[in-house]
Amino acid sequence: MKSVILSSGLPVALALVATVGIAGKTSAAEPDKQFFRSVEGKWVGPGEIVAGKYKGTKFTCSFIGSTPDGKVGMSLDGGCRVGMFTQQMSATIEHKGRLGYKGSFMGGAAGSGLDIIGGNVVDAHKVVFTINRNQLRGVMQALVPDDNSMTVTVAVRVDQQLVPVIGMKLKRIDAVEVGSITPN
Repeated sequence: MKSVILSSGLPVALALVATVGIAGKTSAAEPDKQFFRSVEGKWVGPGEIVAGKYKGTKFTCSFIGSTPDGKVGMSLDGGCRVGMFTQQMSATIEHKGRLGYKGSFMGGAAGSGLDIIGGNVVDAHKVVFTINRNQLRGVMQALVPDDNSMTVTVAVRVDQQLVPVIGMKLKRIDAVEVGSITPN
């Protein structure tokens, strides 16, 4: 089972990365909104698969984050490149009332992607959420320590233990001044 989970393939692993900044809990409090606003804009950066069959594979990603009008959540669109190959990525998440945040990447688990099935916004700088696809279970954590950087870690459950499999460091490349964004 360990090899099945860790060798899920690069497209699935990169799909996890496309979910940067997405999380959930039962109420959409101000820290949630602050976090989603903080990841709006253009982000690029390197990443590496740190465990499993593709350990040592390095990639570069580029994403555009946006928040939907009148809703709490976000969308990310872009792609990740490994050598000559680019995998297009898209993720959407919205607050669904008592169900918390729910979402999908690349069509969700019913398609070629993953489902977001739970999690929470820890504060205005950190999110942790649960991901699912068939027997693959895991978590993604995103940390935004300042307006221009984001660290993403993805871990999968192997024998009752979370094993980090992907690490990324993204930098903001647009001129959005996060501190200047005011809620409507």
